[in-house]
Amino acid sequence: MRGTLAALSPALAWALAPCCFGAEVAEPGSAPLKGQGLLQPTGCTWERGVKRPRRRVQFVKLASEHDVVNLGQGFPDFPPPDFAVEAFQHAVSEDFMLNQYTKAFGYPPLTKILASFFGKLLGQEMDPLRNVLVTVGGYGALFTAFQALVDEGDEVIIIEPFFDCYEPMTMMAGGRPVFVSLKPGPIQNGELGSSSNWQLDPTELASKFTSCTKALVLNTPNNPLGKVFSREELELVASLCQQHDVVCITDEVYQWMVYDGHQHISIASLPGMWERTLTIGSAGKTFSATGWKVGWVLGPDHIMKHLRTVHQNSIFHCPTQNQAAVAESFEREQLLFRQPSSYFVQFPQAMQRCRDHMIRSLQSVGLKPIIPQGSYFLITDISDFKRKMPDLPGAVDEPYDRRFVKWMIKNKGLVAIPVSIFYSVPHQKHFDHYIRFCFVKDEATLQAMDEKLQKWKVEL
Repeated sequence: MRGTLAALSPALAWALAPCCFGAEVAEPGSAPLKGQGLLQPTGCTWERGVKRPRRRVQFVKLASEHDVVNLGQGFPDFPPPDFAVEAFQHAVSEDFMLNQYTKAFGYPPLTKILASFFGKLLGQEMDPLRNVLVTVGGYGALFTAFQALVDEGDEVIIIEPFFDCYEPMTMMAGGRPVFVSLKPGPIQNGELGSSSNWQLDPTELASKFTSCTKALVLNTPNNPLGKVFSREELELVASLCQQHDVVCITDEVYQWMVYDGHQHISIASLPGMWERTLTIGSAGKTFSATGWKVGWVLGPDHIMKHLRTVHQNSIFHCPTQNQAAVAESFEREQLLFRQPSSYFVQFPQAMQRCRDHMIRSLQSVGLKPIIPQGSYFLITDISDFKRKMPDLPGAVDEPYDRRFVKWMIKNKGLVAIPVSIFYSVPHQKHFDHYIRFCFVKDEATLQAMDEKLQKWKVEL
């Protein structure tokens, strides 16, 4: 039956050897099938495409050449909370053994607190050794999951717009990305749109599932849109995953950044989904410390054991001190959970104020922001500019939003990211009238943005 676990390939017996003295060893039967996938292969084949470099790089490079306010890249330009910085200082200065290796699959106090904290949220009794894997950031968690699950020819359903690593990671594992787009609903005249109005068509989504489908990638809150999937939307995805025996990889790195009273729901908490879901998180996003590069995967042992095999034969081990700091930070938040003094309560309140500031400012020059329910980001509609300035410099076939962002960097001193890069090539032309801004920025950065926008407004 497709979806049952594959036995160890004799050709890969070497993969179970410990990488160094004292290494944890993945259990027999957990090595990647043909060196890549870990569930039974679908038996499908396809011709691999060319791997494209990440498409944001050119805009970051262009920004470095001009005097700009960088609202493109998704990182805070303010310090992490004091308690997290103090936790890192403790890790660096108080226990010299934290300079050495820890357990390959995670520093024990961290895996323990992650199992306890998220076990309550997901309604699961989680084993720190079997249900938690610590990785080099959420990015490392995603890469490990794709390498662990996807075989040559397997299909992976990706919801657009998507964080732009999902497509190349699928292809690197030999899989075939299959895309389905969220589509915006109508907006009343004079009103701003909301990310909640962007919806999947249930019939279209169902049509993407085939006998070759191995996994579906869900991102909530979504980057770049800021959409927080509702329970009804998650139940649709869950029912299709169960019907077709498909694994759900759910990227929830922005789960604490939800605004206006909206609720983040983990799809793994829905009936029948824990057994087929990998939930990915990020300490960098959680504690505003993206340079720490600590992430994790949560999931059932019958899938997680295959991720452990990929991890021990690639990264093998994550920095101990960083993990210790994250563990101490989570221990604090568990004690304060849902209390007014909790960072998980205070931070989204502060970021909602930043979001609202940016929305008002962007409107002043005729941009039309889509109000995000969550995440670091908002997108804004540039259709009016596309009508007024259709002939911006650039290649004939270059999507308009990319030409607009280059023009804005050079002429207005503001950096954003074109939303078309978060779409598959065939769909980019339908969504080339949006650009993405990051509003998780310091007050001084937002004031500098205001100054640039005021100059722009005078020139209109």
